[in-house]
Amino acid sequence: MHIADGVLPTNLCLAAAGLSGVAVYALSRGMRSEEAPRIGLLAAAAFLASVIHFPVAGVSMHFGLYGLLGVLLGRRSFPVVAAALVLQTLLLQHGGIVSIGVNTLNMGVGALAAWGVWSIDGLPLRVRSFAAGFVGAMLPAVMMAAEFYVADYGKGFFAITALYAVVAVAEGALTTVLVDCFKRLKPEVLAAAAA
Repeated sequence: MHIADGVLPTNLCLAAAGLSGVAVYALSRGMRSEEAPRIGLLAAAAFLASVIHFPVAGVSMHFGLYGLLGVLLGRRSFPVVAAALVLQTLLLQHGGIVSIGVNTLNMGVGALAAWGVWSIDGLPLRVRSFAAGFVGAMLPAVMMAAEFYVADYGKGFFAITALYAVVAVAEGALTTVLVDCFKRLKPEVLAAAAA
């Protein structure tokens, strides 16, 4: 799902970088020092998850934890995704320097959408958890396919999103398990996320 340099038109990448920069700035404003440990720990977890790859239909995939970031960090999830992606790009060659803005936009929007799903009242906790994890992983794949379509690669990349659906289901299940663990062992983590 990480788009490499030279794949999308430079003007599209630069526009996405501008949008991502504005979003990081806006969603980081007013950050309090007591948020730093939680944010740092979750940024590290997202980076670490990207190191563990597993095969899906002959393609190497990894968890992004965008749903979990949305659940636990809300609007702060976007800047955390940006920080994790910078490290992934520089240290693991996931994506490229010019395309880091478009990758941040795709995955950051996934985390924000997961926060939106998580915020829906009236749904059972496990349904919200699973949906947040699923949306956090699936929406970036759909956005990437749309960007490839806009760049005249055709509609074929929408078919590839079926591969990401497998990862999105696994991400939803993982998010559900982790939220259940937090609820049982450390409910204040979820309460702080709602604040």
